[in-house]
Order: sequence, then structure tokens, then C-alpha cells
Amino acid sequence: MTTPATQIDMIDMLSRLQEMAVAAGAMIMAVRQKGVQTRLKSDQSPVTEADELAEAIILAKLAEHYAAIPVVAEEAVAAGIIPAALGDRFFLVDALDGTKEFVSGREDFTVNIALIEYGIPILGVVYAPAHNLIYSGAGTIAQKATVMAGKINDQTLLPMSRGDGTTRVVASRSHMTPETQSYLASIPNCQTVNVGSSLKFCLLAEGKADIYPRFGRTMEWDTAAGDAILRVAGGSTENLDGTPLAYGKRNQKNDSDFANPHFIAKAFA
Repeated sequence: MTTPATQIDMIDMLSRLQEMAVAAGAMIMAVRQKGVQTRLKSDQSPVTEADELAEAIILAKLAEHYAAIPVVAEEAVAAGIIPAALGDRFFLVDALDGTKEFVSGREDFTVNIALIEYGIPILGVVYAPAHNLIYSGAGTIAQKATVMAGKINDQTLLPMSRGDGTTRVVASRSHMTPETQSYLASIPNCQTVNVGSSLKFCLLAEGKADIYPRFGRTMEWDTAAGDAILRVAGGSTENLDGTPLAYGKRNQKNDSDFANPHFIAKAFA
């Protein structure tokens, strides 16, 4: 059994992961400035040079500082590079979440890095470089901060606010499904906000939305970092049967490794 993460310097780890996310975000913005070239992976999802270069930055830094902890990263998995065993603790990385948003010229794309322990996301960093915002959570502290010239400033504790009685539902702009539309129709007096990438979890953690229903395909690297921040901020992410969404899912009978079932994320646990 590995040493529990509570015995790791979580503040130091969070700081390092923030630095990695900011460096990856700078690379993404540099690629965006020179022009985005897109190709399709075997699953027909888009991938760009920014995805690959940003992931390479993060993987190199994780190997430098945390070589003993396995890493599951989206583009590495697509290339068939998967840890043989995850152990009790591993990282999940999506260096460019919201590639469709990125390719379309919108700004709701993020860098996601999460630490999973015993199937639970316990530490997460979500950086939105086009918005100059970084969200993070570990232990009992969830925060939002601005990023200027590569430096993190003005950290604010989350949640910042709570609702006024109206149910505010956040949904995916690029992945709206009939099941999601039906769910939204079942909620009286609801307001819907369409946001891309893991920023949906961050809006819940921030107190700007109440529910994020996901009736469509996601992978663990899409959700883990935002989910970690949400849970630290006092929210929850549950399967449709009410059990917590778990991570490290392999050898699934009806789906691929690391695929998530449908879930409901809430600002309140």
C-alpha cells in the first residue's frame, strides 16, 4: 500500500501542479496565436498540436517531481501508453479539455490535472488560459485566482456565493443530448447556462450554478480535476443511482477503460 496523500505535502503538490497547468496553458495560447491545425483520432474526436505539446510539458514535470505516481493522460492513452497498474494513487491529465471549443475559436477550454486516491479525486487544478483564471482544490481549501504574466494572484476561497432560489443548470455547449434536454425540461424555474470544458464544475464550485447533469460520454480525465475542486468546495458528483462517481475504472463490461457513466454534479453534497 502506498503512503496516504495526507502524508504528502499537499500544499507543495498543489503549487507544482498549478505551475504545470500555467506552463501548459501558455503553450496552448502560443499555438492558438500561430494557427490551429486539427486532425481526428481513431475515435473521431479532434486533436491538435496544442493538446500534444501541452501534455508533454505536464508529463515531463510529473516525471521530474512525482516519478513514483502513475499518470493516465488523454493523448498518451490514445497512443496506447497506459500504466500497467494504477496502485492506490495516480494522476489524471487532460492537457486541453474542450478541444472543440478551442478549435472553434471560443474561450472555454482548460488544462486539467487531478490526483486520485483510492478512486476519489482529492486534488485538482483547472486552468482556463483564455480567461486568465485558475481553480484549485485540495484538503479543505478550494480557490479561484487570476493569472497574469504567468503568476497566480488574488486567490479567493470557494464557494463565493450561493443561489437565490432559482435552479441554475450548467450544460455542455458542444454535447447537448436529448436526455439532457429532457432533464432540463423536468426542472421548474430553471435557468440554463451553456459552458464548455471542465469550467462547468468550476461554476458549481464557485456558487454560480447549482446542477450539472451529464447524459453523454465523458472520460475520467475530462472530469477528475473539476470534480476534485467541486468536492472540496462542498459539492458532489454522483452516478444516476446516487453513488459517488469513482475513478480508475478498468475492464468495464460495457465500456472502455476510464469511461464515465452518466452523472449529476451538484453544488451541494
